[in-house]
Amino acid sequence: MHSQACNKALMTDVILVNERGEEIGAADIIEAHMGKGLLHKAFSVYVFRQNRQELLLQKRSEKKMLWPLIWANTCCSHPRKGETSLEAGERRLQEEMGFNASLSDGPSFVYRAEDVGRGVEHEHLTLLAGDVDDANVIPDPEEVAEYKWMNVEELMGDLQKSGELYAPWLKLGLPKLV
Repeated sequence: MHSQACNKALMTDVILVNERGEEIGAADIIEAHMGKGLLHKAFSVYVFRQNRQELLLQKRSEKKMLWPLIWANTCCSHPRKGETSLEAGERRLQEEMGFNASLSDGPSFVYRAEDVGRGVEHEHLTLLAGDVDDANVIPDPEEVAEYKWMNVEELMGDLQKSGELYAPWLKLGLPKLV
């Protein structure tokens, strides 16, 4: 979901876009993540607490098509036809992590990353951020293997030191928000 929704049981379409994020069509989610990858719309949710000193991370389920058992931001996916990234992010946060938070739009950017032997992400990604005092996290085990709150400064250091433990979109997105 970006690869989050790339669980094969969730066959659906993604919205194809150009480099400016303008809709140009649709494609099957699996097809969009194979070969060279088809540029599609996606979002990444970052939920913070303690005045943005901590970020809620998830370790992606082993059932994920792309980057299984890799640490990522709070959640991500693809908006549905007719749904804004903000609406999709709030929906997906509840579905995947089991709680609600008010989110705001952040920057968008295009990236491409290959999970060798599994597939590719090629996304026009919108970052969404929210703040909570605390959250009653009840993750969907089909989507999330584990979760943790991590100090943002420590995380930024660990992204540099142990980048292979983290999803590529987290490594690209977090610096744009902090």
